[in-house]
Amino acid sequence: MTDAEYRLWYFLRAHRFGGVKFKRQVPVGPYIADFACFDRKLIIEVDGGQHAESARDARRDAWFLDQGFRVLRFWSNDVLKNTQGVL
Repeated sequence: MTDAEYRLWYFLRAHRFGGVKFKRQVPVGPYIADFACFDRKLIIEVDGGQHAESARDARRDAWFLDQGFRVLRFWSNDVLKNTQGVL
């Protein structure tokens, strides 16, 4: 995991965020999600600059949406510098 992922995981793990259970680096179909809450059908992705306008990410998001998941993407820089805003 990246520094940003570690930071976000600290707040998501062990039901710390609103009592909701998240898993990290979890397989969802043919993909690995950074974080997933299956009860809420929510995927959270933390992206670095290499993901800017990525066609691959668009295909992943479309697949997740087709399966009923909502996808939230945050830039690594935002997670590191504005964690409370991301939360």
